[in-house]
Amino acid sequence: MLGLLALLTASVFFGAAIYINVAEHPARLHLDDRAALAQWVPAYRRGFEMQASLAIISGLLGAAAWWQSDNPLWGLGAAIIILNWPYTMLLIMPVNQRLETTRLDEVNEETRELLLHWGRLHAGRSALGAIAAVVFLVAAWLGLQG
Repeated sequence: MLGLLALLTASVFFGAAIYINVAEHPARLHLDDRAALAQWVPAYRRGFEMQASLAIISGLLGAAAWWQSDNPLWGLGAAIIILNWPYTMLLIMPVNQRLETTRLDEVNEETRELLLHWGRLHAGRSALGAIAAVVFLVAAWLGLQG
């Protein structure tokens, strides 16, 4: 059961992340630079809270499933979903901080470039979520076979 919950939360994480990459962020980029930044700031804060929580919960559930079942795939999936934390802190947070500290009256071409760069970096979060969900799915499938 713990593993299935890990799979569920990783899948929700992936769904939210990929939605941002294929719908929300491209739509935001159709706005002018000032409006795009004004929309990004509150959307990012809400998304961070949700995705950070899902990554932690999924990682803990995956680790618990590994401990319970002794199947290392659960541990691998847990490690991959938790990788979102260092990935975000090391690669995305510097861009986030620059965007968050940009005042609307200071928006310029660099702001647009930062938003584009942020979208590319966020795709890495989507990829980590997808990989973790697939690993959890394989672990669950193998658990049903045995």
